[in-house]
Amino acid sequence: MGSRGRFALAVAAALSASAVALTTPTFAQTPLSAYADSKGYVDVQKLTCAQLAGTFQEDANLLAAWYSGWYNGLAKVHRAKISRVKDDLHEVIVYCKANQNVTIIKAIDTVFKRSK
Repeated sequence: MGSRGRFALAVAAALSASAVALTTPTFAQTPLSAYADSKGYVDVQKLTCAQLAGTFQEDANLLAAWYSGWYNGLAKVHRAKISRVKDDLHEVIVYCKANQNVTIIKAIDTVFKRSK
């Protein structure tokens, strides 16, 4: 599997873990529906690390699956090597902790470019 596939799997793990990793007691949990437009759509390209950190774990897991599918689809990746995920996962979480106003898409892109 190439670095894009490895990264896509890491994105899924990172996003599902990020709600726990970034949340502090001062943040109230907010459902993803709070970020939806009038038709019920959430613009996943505008969500920030802080918004993800402040959502419910179930919502973070849902987003993780969505982002993973998106990136795997773009990379045409159909398999994963689980043992390589940990480092990329850590990088996304670290980046999001330090850059909570950055969009998730930008965080993923930045970490992906660093891992090349």
